[in-house]
Amino acid sequence: MTDTASTLPHPLEARKWRRLVWLLLPLALLVAALAWIAAADPLRSFNNGAPPVEALTYERTILDDSGIRVLVRAGGSEPMSIAQVQVDDAYWSFTQDPPGQLARGATAWISLPYPWVLGEAHRVNVLTSTGTTFEHEIAVAVPTPKPNATALTAQALIGAIVGILPVAIGLMFYPALRGVSRSGMNFLLALTVGLLAFLLIDMSGDALELAAESAALFQGPAMVILAALASFLLLMAIGRWRGTPKGLALSFFIALGIGLHNMGEGLAIGAAFAAGSAGLGTFLVIGFAIHNITEGIGIAAPILKERPPLWAFAALTLLAGGPAVIGMWLGSLAVEPQWSALALAIGAGAILQVIVEVGSYLIRSNKDAKSIWLSAPALGGLLSGLAFMYLTAAIIKI
Repeated sequence: MTDTASTLPHPLEARKWRRLVWLLLPLALLVAALAWIAAADPLRSFNNGAPPVEALTYERTILDDSGIRVLVRAGGSEPMSIAQVQVDDAYWSFTQDPPGQLARGATAWISLPYPWVLGEAHRVNVLTSTGTTFEHEIAVAVPTPKPNATALTAQALIGAIVGILPVAIGLMFYPALRGVSRSGMNFLLALTVGLLAFLLIDMSGDALELAAESAALFQGPAMVILAALASFLLLMAIGRWRGTPKGLALSFFIALGIGLHNMGEGLAIGAAFAAGSAGLGTFLVIGFAIHNITEGIGIAAPILKERPPLWAFAALTLLAGGPAVIGMWLGSLAVEPQWSALALAIGAGAILQVIVEVGSYLIRSNKDAKSIWLSAPALGGLLSGLAFMYLTAAIIKI
């Protein structure tokens, strides 16, 4: 006699199969609908003969002995073809790499054997096969820096002056600050929050400005916000993996946030040199060095009651100041705006995480936690940090 009960599927197994069917069914319907749209083209009745929408974004410009090269990215609804190129209102011969049509999101280098003139402005105008034009201005024509040992060494030196030196000078105040009272500590922690708050606002504005220069398909503002949020949440999760960070751990998080911001400052200086503004670049170096002098004090604030080893101070200095060197290299090589915006957005998220942690540490360190931010030391420190960063930023904003 056959045991019919043993041949029936287990209720749990049956539920799993039903769940799988209800998961795959809508996906199958979606694939079928997309296949039908692609094959039947039901939208063709709306076609009034107008040319497809075209978009072209200039991402990089290189000037050297061979002429002008520009990197362009297509963003239209259909593949597009580059028919002609003008330089300063004159049609010029060009080569395209890779040749042929540009699909949506594809990039190509356009090389023009044009005898550009040092220090003058030039305009490049790309004409597509539909007659649409896309113009790009080269404000000041200078040779694009080439990555070689001499140039990278010089840029590293400038990056060290901008990032590493100010942080090291700020950390040198550590012995003098070790004996501060509770009110003094509250002032310094709030000062740290103030300077970080300014850096957050400044960095977010720069990221959104660069995002606006990128191709529309990157969805610049959304990319910046999402990257900053992801960076913030990831660092919050890492920081609280084994409890709330304090002391040396908190100082390292502060140094990380400041370091990512300093990378953005390095990008600005490198871009100034790449654009031919050598004098402006020197001016920015001096301004950034003054602007960053309080960063070391902010990094030292959480460890004033501790005695960290000397290697910790060296590591904090390199973590906070070293990224300025990387930013200097990237900026001088004219990295595409969307990647610079992404880097700044990640830095903004890191700074927001540090603000939350330092603010939380300040609250935990005081018995009267509810009103600590309204106390004279904390409020004075917060406003002093904001004011110092705002006033010194006037030196570097052109």
